[in-house]
Amino acid sequence: MTNTEPTVQANNEITKSNETLVEVSGLSKKFCKDLKTSLWYGVKDLISGYSGNKQKRELRPKEFWAVKDISFTLKRGECLGLIGHNGAGKSTLLKILNGLINPDEGKVVMKGRVGALIELGAGFNPVLSGRENIYNNGAILGFTRKEIDEKLQHIIDFAELQEFIDMPVRNYSSGMKVRLGFAVAAQMEPDVLIIDEVLAVGDLGFVLKCFKTIDTILPKTAIIFVSHNMPMVSRICNKIILMDRGEAKFQGDVSKAIDLYYSRFASNDSNVVYSDNTFELLEIKIENASSVEGLQQIKWGNELRLQFVFLLKGSVESSLRIDVIIFDKEQRPVALLKDSKADYSNFISENKLVFNLLHKNLQLSKGIYSLNLSISDDKSPKYRVNTIFEFQVTHDQDIWQPFLLEGKAEKIS
Repeated sequence: MTNTEPTVQANNEITKSNETLVEVSGLSKKFCKDLKTSLWYGVKDLISGYSGNKQKRELRPKEFWAVKDISFTLKRGECLGLIGHNGAGKSTLLKILNGLINPDEGKVVMKGRVGALIELGAGFNPVLSGRENIYNNGAILGFTRKEIDEKLQHIIDFAELQEFIDMPVRNYSSGMKVRLGFAVAAQMEPDVLIIDEVLAVGDLGFVLKCFKTIDTILPKTAIIFVSHNMPMVSRICNKIILMDRGEAKFQGDVSKAIDLYYSRFASNDSNVVYSDNTFELLEIKIENASSVEGLQQIKWGNELRLQFVFLLKGSVESSLRIDVIIFDKEQRPVALLKDSKADYSNFISENKLVFNLLHKNLQLSKGIYSLNLSISDDKSPKYRVNTIFEFQVTHDQDIWQPFLLEGKAEKIS
């Protein structure tokens, strides 16, 4: 860890292509869990600072590291993803980078204009109109009124707020604030752009437009992007930091970091949504899988052989339909597994329904998946349960796309 005195510097010089725009070295920030104690520590630190005591201090009672020894560099054209669970320190780190709070240790050097979208409505004066806030934000970034005038209509059009641009921002919906905030941050073309989770508020059409804009400005900008949405992160980031309790638990390859992020949330809890008390699930497993810490694993390309054992508490009077829905860790349904021709009455014996459901050549890519199950007959639903089972697909390569499809290249004659 560096012993450099905590500083946050800004340099508005024009940077060259591929030049390092962000340098973070040994950055740390601590907070106190108790307000009264925090105020007392603040008074002591103030007195200690005036007396010339600037030695590095260890944690005191009730203190904790919100950010601990974070270091990275970011060049123009690079996008750094910050991921981790709530409370990992991502937002604190962004506030330090944006100059909203000072670090306790370490150093930040940022070159050029810095645009930030780190909190819903942050940076906006709620009393002023959207148009007035555009001029305020532009002035903060260092633009002249003439330069803002030239960009004004592009910002309004991008935010899709033509009818509401002269309305006070306090009357904007959360989506309108996000649209205006991103439009200002992106259209002003800063050298460094900081984006927090706020894009999750926007509708799909606007999010797609934001991604297109990011693709356009990225070659001229360094972007720091925070999100819990891993498809978003993998879409735009080329380097990543996985944070946990303020520390960088992993730093480097995007797909490897995402795999580690997902591995924290493995769970075998089930949730019965509906049951008419005809079926009781006794067992579900993958016959040809290995088990690691209670999580069944199957290799990519192998046969998926799911075994089900149900206890029948009532009679089955008509043909059954059984659907198995496969979800990824974002809880997006990625596949429906079923045998529409199966006569499940043939699998009933001694008040038990026992059967295997097979799928050859599994091409779901590496990751953790969960199963939802639905049973119904010709008349009504009988049984439905969510997250009934979880399993992991393994592969030698780190791949984050939902499917790894085996292809064959052929020469065109």
